[in-house]
Amino acid sequence: MNKYFYGIIIILLVMLLLESCWLDKKKQNTVYMPDMYYSDAYEPYSDPHFNYNKKIKKIQIPIFLNGKTSSLFPVKGTVQRTDFYNSVSDEIKNKGFDYSKKIITYSFPKNAGTKEYILKKGEKLYQINCSICHGNNGDGQGLLVKNEKILGIPSYKDRDITIGSVYYVITYGKNNMNSYSSQLSEIDRWKIAEYVMYIKNK
Repeated sequence: MNKYFYGIIIILLVMLLLESCWLDKKKQNTVYMPDMYYSDAYEPYSDPHFNYNKKIKKIQIPIFLNGKTSSLFPVKGTVQRTDFYNSVSDEIKNKGFDYSKKIITYSFPKNAGTKEYILKKGEKLYQINCSICHGNNGDGQGLLVKNEKILGIPSYKDRDITIGSVYYVITYGKNNMNSYSSQLSEIDRWKIAEYVMYIKNK
């Protein structure tokens, strides 16, 4: 009885060893849960026709076939983030924070909308990006401050700030605040700065 038992164990071990060996490393071995390894979602710049023997209908899109990539051209009418250029922003970049404090007004381009629209848009962006720390009214009593997750956020009314210095801090960060230039376009940063000055002087 023991003889047969040991024989079966040896056979199972040999089978396991052979299963684990895979001579052609360029090809995948057995994939037991393909949905866990390979997403059906297309990753940017990846070949969308990678197949792991899943029986689904392949999507035939010419741009995928030509470029072998899943990235598409922007939708018609998309505005590039780099299209907006302003000499004031360029001066701030070159001359730094001290220069930005001297900028007390900002002339928005005509296509930015009316003053009321700019403030409304600035308020919306402020509520999304800034109020969690700085508070809805700019008093430094945001949700994170009230829950003691972050301390030392000043009230705008207690600070000597200008629209230029607010733009600078949003763009490049200062002290505990990081830059928001990757989250907000240049024009949106100016809109938030305009709104910050509005609630400071209110």
